[in-house]
Amino acid sequence: MTTPDAHPNARRTLAACAALMVGAMTLTACGGDAKADNKAGGSDEARIVISAKDGSAGASINSTGVKVSDGKLTEVKMTESETGADVPGSVAGDGKSWKPAKRLERGTKYRIAATAKGDGGKTAAANSTFTTVSTANSFIGTYTPDGGAKVGVGMPVSFTFDKAITDKKEVQSHIEVTSSSGQKVVGHWFGAQRLDFRPKEYWKAGSKVTTKVDLDGVEGAKGVYGVQDKTVSFTVGRSQVSTVDVDSQTMKVVRDGRTVKTVPISAGSADNSTYNGQMVIAEKFRQTRMNGSTVGYGGEYDIADVPNAMRLTTSGTFIHGNYWYDRGNPPFGRQGTSHGCIGLADVQGAGSDTSAKWFFDNSLVGDVVTVKNSPDKTVAPDNGLNGWNMAWSAWTAGSAL
Repeated sequence: MTTPDAHPNARRTLAACAALMVGAMTLTACGGDAKADNKAGGSDEARIVISAKDGSAGASINSTGVKVSDGKLTEVKMTESETGADVPGSVAGDGKSWKPAKRLERGTKYRIAATAKGDGGKTAAANSTFTTVSTANSFIGTYTPDGGAKVGVGMPVSFTFDKAITDKKEVQSHIEVTSSSGQKVVGHWFGAQRLDFRPKEYWKAGSKVTTKVDLDGVEGAKGVYGVQDKTVSFTVGRSQVSTVDVDSQTMKVVRDGRTVKTVPISAGSADNSTYNGQMVIAEKFRQTRMNGSTVGYGGEYDIADVPNAMRLTTSGTFIHGNYWYDRGNPPFGRQGTSHGCIGLADVQGAGSDTSAKWFFDNSLVGDVVTVKNSPDKTVAPDNGLNGWNMAWSAWTAGSAL
């Protein structure tokens, strides 16, 4: 008697089962590296993931950490490989993640060893040795103003990068500046290493400005990546704009639309005139040294204790107190005698009630000092924080977005 052939549907079913078995063996053979990604062998075993893979270079200095699913972390130990020094960190309240207490150092080798207990009671472990992104292969932007600052209405958000940026669009797209006033804020590149943000008009008094920096892992130039990931906010104080008229050698201080004081000043001399234009107070010093040799004036002056000084340009223009003037022939309100700075009557030591001290005490970093009627040119927009001297159309044309 001849045995009949199996039913065709039965043969197809057997073939399908064989394919499933082959697929299952393939998945088993392709399991990940258990050192940095301990995949669960069952529902009762925790799955630990260390963000920096074992043996990797270029790890983030911000987001490196440990996460676990199907369980809770029981111990995480992170050390610097070279020194063995512990890196402090903490496990989240739900036991599902761990992160270092501080940002990691660039170009440093670390080791993380983590253990966890699964929901079903099994213990799992994972470890990873890795190196963070090097200084040579990363960039940082130094920015002003810092979080928590209170500034004047003219203060831009200014970034200076420690390396030349070639992909300006990519970098600028990962920095967002917004204002509670609703003003549109646009970035402008000054060369390859400086990016400033401002609205069309001065910030609205009392507004809150927030800068979100999301540059971690962003490629700013070939093989060079950002490492910053943070959000900072500052507040804008009252509006104060002071106007220096070189013709009359006076300065009118206008606060919230009202003139609060008119101060006699002494601007630059005929040979060393003061820039025209809108200049933003970038720094304040109760006393500071001013040496002519540092700004191209040789040994013409070197004063160790210039009182009540506030920087207006990178090139060395200040508005400051002057105690060394000729008492028999005071220049304030009469003539310009400085090397380009704006001088106000003062005394040595910066402690007395003088015009210079009053102005210093009543000024914020970010306040605007506008100079008019000087024979000099208008200050360059990138000489200090002085982008207001650029038309809005030119400003927006310098954006990479």
